Amino acid sequence: MAWKGCVMKWAKTEFIRSQNTTSRSSRLNPYNQQRCGFRRDAKRPDTKKGNVTQETNASSCEAGVAGHPPPPKVPSPLFKPLMFTVGFTGCSFGAAAILQYETLRSRVQTAKDDAESEKLIQGSQNRTHWHNWWNQLSGFQRQLILLMSTVDDFWSSLTEGQKTATGIIAVNAVVLCCWRIPSMQRSMIKYFTSNPASKTRCLPMVLSSFSHYSIIHMVANMYVLWTFSSGIVSLLGKEQFLAVYLSAGVISSLVSYMCKTATGRFYPSLGASGAVMAVLAAVCAKVPEAKLGIIFLPMVTFTAGNALKALVAIDTAGLILGWRLFDHAAHLGGALFGVWYVAYGHKLIWRKREPLVKLWHDIRSPGGRGSRPGGGPGVSGGAEGGGPGPQ
Repeated sequence: MAWKGCVMKWAKTEFIRSQNTTSRSSRLNPYNQQRCGFRRDAKRPDTKKGNVTQETNASSCEAGVAGHPPPPKVPSPLFKPLMFTVGFTGCSFGAAAILQYETLRSRVQTAKDDAESEKLIQGSQNRTHWHNWWNQLSGFQRQLILLMSTVDDFWSSLTEGQKTATGIIAVNAVVLCCWRIPSMQRSMIKYFTSNPASKTRCLPMVLSSFSHYSIIHMVANMYVLWTFSSGIVSLLGKEQFLAVYLSAGVISSLVSYMCKTATGRFYPSLGASGAVMAVLAAVCAKVPEAKLGIIFLPMVTFTAGNALKALVAIDTAGLILGWRLFDHAAHLGGALFGVWYVAYGHKLIWRKREPLVKLWHDIRSPGGRGSRPGGGPGVSGGAEGGGPGPQ
């Protein structure tokens, strides 16, 4: 009995151990699976979180994080502005040659008409007729006629260069007034400021040469243009001067585009400084011994050649040092073009205009081949067809 009791006690003890082991293993196995399951499930939110982070970073890069603006867009190559500059320059000189032909033609016709009119007036009317006509006018009509006569006398007293500069100044004044209209600000920035990073780059190269936002800026440029207009028109003629002025504005904008693209400094520019610098440089290079002065310091005088050298040196230093007060690249481009034109450009461009003028003459008057009004398109010299240098 004692043996049987020991066996039963041992069997019962082993059964209890096996049950404890089974229950412990049954309790451990679900825990391990659940832990492994949590591990596998935990990777999914991490992945989702990473995706959200990547999407957030992408969206922040696209929209631009506050305080860190997106990098500026790099403009496309300057092929179109270059081709526009070449085409516009050629068209300017071609139109100037045709305009000179038409001017000479109209002058010849006007001289004939005036001679015939004077003969008719002298034969049919006398001074008594005009005296009676004047007495029949009212006081307001007399004052208006006197005012018009005064304006006409003032206009007649101006030189050909000053008359041409007056038209350019009037255009610049109109554009300056347009800058003061709030509804036109967007269009003015788009078309009247030159910037290589802008979508519209060709047309502003011309329009920005007539655009000034500051009154002081416009007055300074137009004063220099008015001062040197008589000298440049006496050298080149009115039509050739207009072609040089417009071409210088476009070429100076192209040089500014190239420097801005090379340095990565994209900012808008406006003003007639490039074209005015071409006029100033052309006169100073052609007449380097001429005496110049400063309006505020009349006692200080210097030669035109030294003035040109000083201006080129200042703009070169400003371009190298990165000064932002003026567009020094445009100044240099205009000055170099002015010097080049009076030295070589006149011979290469203007003196070879005769075939174009002959073609225009044949189109203009098919029945009058060979006739040249006012000396014909080949006439050069003087204020109309002349140029810097002996013919």
